[in-house]
Amino acid sequence: MTAQEVGAAATTEAPVRVAVAGGELVGTLWHEGAPGTPVVAIHGITANHRSFSGLAARLDAPVLALDLRGRGASRDLPGPYGLVQHARDLADALDALGIPRAIVVGHSMGGFVAGRLAEARPDLVAALVLVDGGLPLRPAAPDASPADILGPALDRLARTFPSHDAYRDFWRGHPAFGPYWSAQVEEYVDYDLREIDGALRPSALPDAVVANLVELDGRDGYAEALPGIEAPIRFLRSPRDLLDASPGLYDDEWLATWTARLPRLDVTDVEGTNHYTILLGEGVGAVADAVRGAASSSVREEGR
Repeated sequence: MTAQEVGAAATTEAPVRVAVAGGELVGTLWHEGAPGTPVVAIHGITANHRSFSGLAARLDAPVLALDLRGRGASRDLPGPYGLVQHARDLADALDALGIPRAIVVGHSMGGFVAGRLAEARPDLVAALVLVDGGLPLRPAAPDASPADILGPALDRLARTFPSHDAYRDFWRGHPAFGPYWSAQVEEYVDYDLREIDGALRPSALPDAVVANLVELDGRDGYAEALPGIEAPIRFLRSPRDLLDASPGLYDDEWLATWTARLPRLDVTDVEGTNHYTILLGEGVGAVADAVRGAASSSVREEGR
């Protein structure tokens, strides 16, 4: 797409509210009515659905992204907050919106939700695109706390901020974002800060985050279910982690254990990115390419 086309595509969006157990999921549908296989995008553990605005601007198919239970404008939905519940919420949303089948993109924890969705409702999933997530992580050290694992991403949830400018400054000082600041990152950050209990706070509910964090080692049958997923899986890996340090979440040795268990796994390294900028930065073009490739392969398979 040209720069002009990207800018035009980015303006084609509509707010979405869809009923699920306990309330509503809130999000955005880009390119409603466009041809092609719909794309469903699932955000990370402390993130929100606006992390996919840049991806939507690079695609010409319908793109649906929703704030998960306990995040963004869906923050007030009650628990449980586990991966299985997130997948159930998304299945209910797709059924309600009349989306029978989609390319499902998951970033970070969103990749795990995508895997649970493919496990529970394979009819809804034409292909999976897992963006630096969705494969079980190395087990954390026994004495590791959530703050040790997520660092500033979790620390900020306990804080209040006097203004949106102060929240932007927090993120500009984050090692993963500071050198890579953009209008897209700023829009995502601005959406995340909400008035909660009389103060400006990040939108992710700490209890929801901790509930999901402990699941990312593949427990409760998740690791065992992955080899049985029938949908094609494309996995995009960043070489750097949440703090812009090497190696990333999936070092070579650990990733090799999963490529051995999932021989059909299609792996792409997205060089020059960290865990955030693989989606909210220069890596978004590679994610868009992966989605287009998955959509083309899905159409060929369905045409046979």
